[in-house]
Amino acid sequence: MAFVAIGLAAITLDAQQGQGRAGAGGGQGAGRAQGAGRGARPECVNPKIPAAECNVGATPINWADPPLGDGPFLIESARPEHRNLRVVVVARLRQPWSIAFLPEGDILVTERGGGVDENKRPIPGQLRIIRKGVLDPNPVAGTPQVHAAGLQGMMDVVLHPRFAENHFVYLAYHKPVPDGAGGMAGETTLARGVWNGTALTDVRDIFQSGATRTESSRIGFGRDGMLYMSISASGTGPDVFRSADPNDYAGKTVRLRDDGTIPPDNPFVNKPGYKPGIYTLGHRNGHSMSLNPETGQMWMTEQGPNGGDEVNILKPGANYGWPFVSNGRNYMGPKVSDVPYQQGTEQPHVVWVPSIAVTGGTFYAGDVFTGWKRSYFVGGLREGETPRTGQLQRIEFNEKWEEVRREPMLRELHQRIRDVRQGPDGLLYLVTGEPQGALLRIEPAGPPPASR
Repeated sequence: MAFVAIGLAAITLDAQQGQGRAGAGGGQGAGRAQGAGRGARPECVNPKIPAAECNVGATPINWADPPLGDGPFLIESARPEHRNLRVVVVARLRQPWSIAFLPEGDILVTERGGGVDENKRPIPGQLRIIRKGVLDPNPVAGTPQVHAAGLQGMMDVVLHPRFAENHFVYLAYHKPVPDGAGGMAGETTLARGVWNGTALTDVRDIFQSGATRTESSRIGFGRDGMLYMSISASGTGPDVFRSADPNDYAGKTVRLRDDGTIPPDNPFVNKPGYKPGIYTLGHRNGHSMSLNPETGQMWMTEQGPNGGDEVNILKPGANYGWPFVSNGRNYMGPKVSDVPYQQGTEQPHVVWVPSIAVTGGTFYAGDVFTGWKRSYFVGGLREGETPRTGQLQRIEFNEKWEEVRREPMLRELHQRIRDVRQGPDGLLYLVTGEPQGALLRIEPAGPPPASR
C-alpha cells in the first residue's frame, strides 16, 4: 500500500492549487491551445511528477480529416469468413458521441456540442433520434441544459435493462454550474428521464458528482443491476492528482443504484475521507463501460497521454495507478513512470503504445459475424499523435480472455472513431468524432472468397 501513501501525500497542495480554475481539462491532446509552457504557472516550473507536466506537447500537426463521402465503402477484414464488408453512412451529425437502440429499431445518438456552427452560433449538446433510418431534423425534447465546451457536453445515453417496463433513459452530461470566478463550468452529472415515444419527460438529475474540470463520461449497467459510470479527470497539469484523491470523484468510476443512490455494499461506503460512490480510482479518461457477456465483468477503455491507452477490467476498490504509473509517455516524450506498475495498483488488460486515443468499446456477441465472437471492438481518434489515423480495432481473445491478435480497420476512411456498438440486428454501428460526423453501419458485402 506504499503507492496510496505516496499519492495522498502529494494531493493536498496540488488539489488546492487547481480548485479555482474553470473549464474542461486538457485531455487527449485537447489542451494544446491553452498549454503555455512550463513557466506559465508557478506549479508548472517543477512538476512533482511527470504526469503533472503543464506543457502538453510540441506544436501539433494540424491537418483536418478529409470529408467523409456518401459511401457505401467497401472494406476487408482479416477473418476470411468476413473478408468482404460494406460501410454504410446512416446519418450525418455534429460531433456524435454515443449510441443507444430503442426496441422498435430507432436509434438515439448524443451530440457532444461545443464550438460554433457556420453562422457563428454556439452548438448545443443534445440528443438526436434516427427513425426508420432517417435523422429527425429536430433534437429530442426534454433533455437537460448542457455545458458544451472543450471536451465537455452531452456524453453517454443508455437504456435501463428493463426499458420495456419503465421506459427509463439515462444521460451522462456536463451540467452548467458557476465556476466561482464569474464564469461557468461543467459538472459531470447523471440524469434519468422517461421516454414517451417522441421525447424525454420527467427528466431529473439523479447523481451529481460535484466534479468540474472533467472530461469524458460513460455509463453502463452491470449484471448486478447496478449502474457504473466513469468520471474522467483533467489529462495534464496539477489537476492529475485528483485521480488519486479519494475525496474527489474526478478520475474514478462510480457504482450506483438505478435511481442514482449509492449501494451500501460499495467498497468505500462509510470510510472516512472517501466519496461513497467510488467503485475504482486512479483513472485518467474513461471512454467506455462495457459488460463482458461471458464473465459479467465491466471493461473500461481509458486514454493515456502519448501512449499508455488501456483496457481495464474493473474490480471493487481497485486503484489503477494514474497519475503515478503508466505505460505511456507525456506529450513531450518523457515517460510518465520508469515502471508501469507499483504494489497496490491493478495492471491493464490491454495496452497501446503508441496511443490510438482509444474511445468507445463493445463486445461482439451477435449471429451475423460469427468469426468475430470473443472480439472486443474499440474506436480510436488517432495513432501516435498523427492526424488522419483514426480507426476501429478488433481485439480477438482466446477462451481465457487472453489477447490473440489486433486488427486495425477503417483506416482508409481517415475518420476519428468515437464510439462503436453492436446493434440488435447483429451489425456494428459506430460514430465518427468529427464536427461533420456520421453514424456508420458495418454489414456483410457478399460471400467470403473461395478457398484456394
